[in-house]
Amino acid sequence: MSRPPIKRVAVIGAGPAGAIAIDALAQEKTFDIIRVFERREEAGGCWIGDKARPPTLTNFPSLANRTADTPLPIPPKLPAQTPKSDRPRFTESSVYPYLETNVDHLPMSFSQEPIPADKTDKSIILHGPETPFRHWTVMQRYIKSLIERNNYDDLVSYNTTVELAEKVGTEWKLVLRKEGKEKDYWWTEYFDAVVVASGHYWVPYIPAIDGLDEFEKGRPGSVIHSKHFRGRGYFKNKRVVVVGASVSAADIAYDLAHSKTADLPVHTITIGHAANGYFGGGAFEHPRIQQHPSIKSVCPKTRTVHLADGKSIPNVDSIIFGTGYTWTMPFLPNVEIRNNRVPELYQHVVYQRDPTLLFVGAVGAGLTFKIFEWQAVLAARVLAGRANLPNVEVMKEWEEKRIKARGDGVKFTLVFPDFEEYFEDVRRLAGEPENGVGRRLPKFQREWFRAFMDGHELRKDMWRRLNKEAREEEEQREKGAVKAKL
Repeated sequence: MSRPPIKRVAVIGAGPAGAIAIDALAQEKTFDIIRVFERREEAGGCWIGDKARPPTLTNFPSLANRTADTPLPIPPKLPAQTPKSDRPRFTESSVYPYLETNVDHLPMSFSQEPIPADKTDKSIILHGPETPFRHWTVMQRYIKSLIERNNYDDLVSYNTTVELAEKVGTEWKLVLRKEGKEKDYWWTEYFDAVVVASGHYWVPYIPAIDGLDEFEKGRPGSVIHSKHFRGRGYFKNKRVVVVGASVSAADIAYDLAHSKTADLPVHTITIGHAANGYFGGGAFEHPRIQQHPSIKSVCPKTRTVHLADGKSIPNVDSIIFGTGYTWTMPFLPNVEIRNNRVPELYQHVVYQRDPTLLFVGAVGAGLTFKIFEWQAVLAARVLAGRANLPNVEVMKEWEEKRIKARGDGVKFTLVFPDFEEYFEDVRRLAGEPENGVGRRLPKFQREWFRAFMDGHELRKDMWRRLNKEAREEEEQREKGAVKAKL
């Protein structure tokens, strides 16, 4: 039995994944309605620069057990107006003033839209005149420009949150909430299909640690997640503990140590924890960083951090967690999230139980944003009825094989190192445009992968070079101190 044609499509999110999804859908020229719902005030996703200081963290148990992002109660009768909600929705971004990309612009660019070659003086000093990295403002302008072209901006409803997406018969019913100055406005709209492009770097994960909640209560703002880091200036002369061994923790600890902003040394919780597979642990080898094992507990009264090896760090002012995120979709209560991934997504895109629900961006880090483009075109072709999808049994077999090879957790979503195979598989499934209709996907170019890896080596070289300079500086300082005593 054939599926009725898809004519009304909703896209959730106007970040990089949503931006390219809009174009992929529009170029199919088969949909009567494309509606995009973005809960922030503008496009950009996690590349938006927040103007207000981030909120303080609360309810640490729910952050630890990954239940913090619960659905809002929906008014019994819609449309409706309600008082503005004060529940945390974790919409703030992770941008700070001098943040730059840590991936080469080439593998980040969409195939038809190069990222502008704007370079900061800081990046040129660190990486040379051909630096491949870009300031966050360049990235946000890039995303916004994708949506503003061809009047796509008219398709987007900003400050609008999808609070519920549920299948009712053959239609998707979306319950929407728009934030006003004094009230929230609720209503429903109906669609034939939904594309989820809302990302999964929003809700902080903070492990359970005895005493942490009281530590934060005693000095609000003294416990933050890396997404709330807004620059080194907030930590001047403060004793800081940075928890985490991956990218964000490395960048923050290194920034505080190398700039000599924080009280030195900067303490990091890295021993016994695996460093990021792309970047390694070189940043933590800075001479002004002292590495420690896991935290056992925190004493709020003395502000002491007790460690697993029996040692402790006294008089701590701030604890910064670079410990990743919890993937949440409170608007899709009937779709399971297991082990921080969405199961039953064929090629990380097509929901096996219902191919009118598709995902763009449901992958781990690696060749983003470019991988979003391939997924978006596949999603658009599926909804247009032009994709070469296999039957459900083949989709299930794909997932079962991947679980056996990579496990049923976050590593399942990691495409690295099989980029070429994945991109070409998705391109084959999407097929070519027909009679000039549809966005064309080029063949995978290994130069993208090379640039991706070369960019990581640039950053590792930078850390080695600056670590060496810092060690020499510390040695000279110590020699000077000895001479002064004599």
